[in-house]
Amino acid sequence: MTGEKDLERLLKTMKPKQNLGDFVFCTVETLHATSLQTKIDFTDIILMFREDEGYTIVLKKEIADNLNLEYSFVASWITLTVHSSLEAVGLTAVFSKALSDKDISCNVVAAYYHDHLFVDKKDTNKAMEILTGFSK
Repeated sequence: MTGEKDLERLLKTMKPKQNLGDFVFCTVETLHATSLQTKIDFTDIILMFREDEGYTIVLKKEIADNLNLEYSFVASWITLTVHSSLEAVGLTAVFSKALSDKDISCNVVAAYYHDHLFVDKKDTNKAMEILTGFSK
């Protein structure tokens, strides 16, 4: 099943959905069995990305707090519910520009079916308003 590539159609049908909870980006050096991170239930990880410095993981804030993991950014997670193609051109540019114009930081993850945005908790309502505005 391929996703949508037409930018106009993507913008009109993206229907942003706020996922419940507060989310944080944490970094851990390793996921080996002898490390503290073995207490992390992999089903609790929203996102994991390996970098040279370690693993970036996105978790619900309360899970990170229970594991005593450090973070500096508390975010809301917004999913654009349209099935966007990984080959679509311009979608991220359009919504990131609109958010940037209102001084809203946005961390974007393109997954197989949807684009996911992590915005500062304090900017959630404004971000949702801006994103929803594209469908009008």
